[in-house]
Amino acid sequence: MRPARSWRGQLPRALALAGALLVVVASASAMSLRELRALELSDKKQGPIYVQYYLVGVLEGTLESQAQAVRAGARPLICVGGRRLEPHMAKPLFDAELLRNKDLYEADMPVQLVLFNALSTAYSC
Repeated sequence: MRPARSWRGQLPRALALAGALLVVVASASAMSLRELRALELSDKKQGPIYVQYYLVGVLEGTLESQAQAVRAGARPLICVGGRRLEPHMAKPLFDAELLRNKDLYEADMPVQLVLFNALSTAYSC
């Protein structure tokens, strides 16, 4: 029969794991407009497809985040209702928002901000 391990023997290992996870989470950040443009130009064939997939993910994440906030009691800012909103519409919404407010957005701003503003303008409550 093996002796039981004490939790004190595991503490340094657990702290090291927690620290590593904290570093990984802290280093994860939103893609900037500059990074999105670089992604699009990185590969002539696949770059625009990568951007479309990324924007679809941001669109779905934004809608889910908004739905969760509303469930928690916040006032809705995006109301799709019965109107059409499909994944292929992410890029045109994004581009229209950048064109409409070209002096507002800087290259280091997050893509999520632009898409949230596009959705809240196109699907306002």
